[in-house]
Amino acid sequence: MSTVTSVRPPTGRTTELVLLLFAVGIVVLAYINVDVAVTGEVPPDLLVHGLGLLGVALAFHLVLRWRASYADPLLLPIATLLNGLGLVMIHRIDLGEGRDLTSGVAGRQLLWTALAVAIAAAALILVRDHRLLRRYTFLAMATGLVLLLLPMLPIIGQEQFGSRLWIAIGPFSMQPGELAKIALAIFFAGYLVSTRDALSLVGKRVLFLQLPRGRDLGPILAAWLISLLILVGQRDLGSSLLFFGLFVAMLYIATERVSWIVIGLTLFLGGALLAWQLFSHVQVRVNLWLDPFSPDASSDQVARGLMGMAHGGMAGTGLGQGYPFETYLANSDYIIASFGEELGLVGVFSIILLYALLVERGLRTAIGAREGFGKLLAAGLSFAIALQCFVVIGGITRVIPLTGLTTPFMSAGGSSLLANWVILALLLRISDHARRPAPDGTERPRRRATATTTAPATATGGDR
Repeated sequence: MSTVTSVRPPTGRTTELVLLLFAVGIVVLAYINVDVAVTGEVPPDLLVHGLGLLGVALAFHLVLRWRASYADPLLLPIATLLNGLGLVMIHRIDLGEGRDLTSGVAGRQLLWTALAVAIAAAALILVRDHRLLRRYTFLAMATGLVLLLLPMLPIIGQEQFGSRLWIAIGPFSMQPGELAKIALAIFFAGYLVSTRDALSLVGKRVLFLQLPRGRDLGPILAAWLISLLILVGQRDLGSSLLFFGLFVAMLYIATERVSWIVIGLTLFLGGALLAWQLFSHVQVRVNLWLDPFSPDASSDQVARGLMGMAHGGMAGTGLGQGYPFETYLANSDYIIASFGEELGLVGVFSIILLYALLVERGLRTAIGAREGFGKLLAAGLSFAIALQCFVVIGGITRVIPLTGLTTPFMSAGGSSLLANWVILALLLRISDHARRPAPDGTERPRRRATATTTAPATATGGDR
C-alpha cells in the first residue's frame, strides 16, 4: 500500500535572493567600469548607488516573503537588473555631458527608483487579492480617461518636443499616460471577462472570419476613437499605438477570434493613413523614418542614433568609451541606442532577451491564473511591456516611425519607472495567487511511495 501526503511546493524566494545579488553585482561592476574608463578612478558615489539599489531590491524582496511568498522568483531580479543597467547608462551620459554628482540625472533616477519600489511594495501590501480590482472596472475606466485628458488642460498641461504629454504642478512634472495604461488594462480585463461570450460566440461567418454583431463593435470603435484623439490632440503616435494595441490584444486573448485582430489592424492602419494625410507632425515622423539622412530632414536624432549604433558594431566600444551623449535624449528615449554604441549588437540582444524573459514570465503567470480576470490582466500587462519595447526599439532601429515612448525600467524619468514597477507588483500578486497551494486541508495531495509499504502476506509454513 502507499500513503498520501500533502507536499507544499517551494516558494522560490531563496532563488530570487541569489539572483538579486547577482543582478546587483553586475550593475556595480558596470558602474565601476564606466568611471574607470572615463576618469580612471573608482566612482566616489559607488556605495551610495550600489547600496541604494541593493537596499531597495532587498526591501521589496522582504515584502514578497511577507505578503506574496509564492510569487514568481524571476520577475524581481530581471526588473532590478534592467533598472540598474539604466542607472549605469544614465550615469555614463552624465559624465559625457560634464554633470557632477549633485547635478546629474543618475542621482534623481535612483531616488525615483526608491520611490517607485516603495509605491509598488505598498500596492502589493494593499492589494491582497487581485480579484478585488474587478469591482472597480468602470472606476478604472474613468480614472484612465481622466489621466489621458490631464495634459490637455490649459494650465497644468505642458508641451515638450512637439507632444503634449506632461502635466506640471510647481516643480513637479509627470506623464499621466504612463499610469493610464494600468487603469485601462484593469478596465479592459474586467469588461472583457463579463462580455467575452457575446463577443466570441455571436456573429455571422464571412469566408474564414466570424464577424461580430454591429452592437458588439462599439467597444473597439470607442477604443479606436480614443486612440485617434490622443494622436490628434497630444501628437503622440506611441501612446495611441500602445493603448489601441493593448485593447486589441486583450480582446483577442479573451475571445480567441482572429476577426478581431483583422478588424483592429484595419482600423489602426486606416486611422494612421488618415492622420498622415491630415496632420503635419505625423508627416514629419514618417519622413524621418523614410529618409533620416536627408539634408532637408527636420531633425537628425534618428540619424545620430543609427550612426552611434553603427559605431558600436557587434561588440561595442566598451562602457565609457563611446559617444552616446552626442544623440539627443540619449538617457531617455534613446537609451537603447546608447547601449547599442557601447555594448554593441550583443549587448542590445542581451537586453532584449531580458525583456523577452520578463514578458514570458508574465504570460506564464497569465496561463497559471485560476480565473479569467487574472488571466486577462496578467496577459494585458505583459503585452503592454512587450508592445512598448517593440515601439521604442522599432523606432530607434527604423522598423517603424519614431514615436517617443520610454524604455521600461531603463529610461530616465519618474513616471515611466513608477508605472512599470506597479505593473511588476500586480504581476507578482497574480503569480502568487496562481502558484500558491490551496488552503490547508484542501490542497491537492501528492501521492508518493514510503518505506512503510508492505506486501501481501504469503501462506508459507513459518507464517501460518
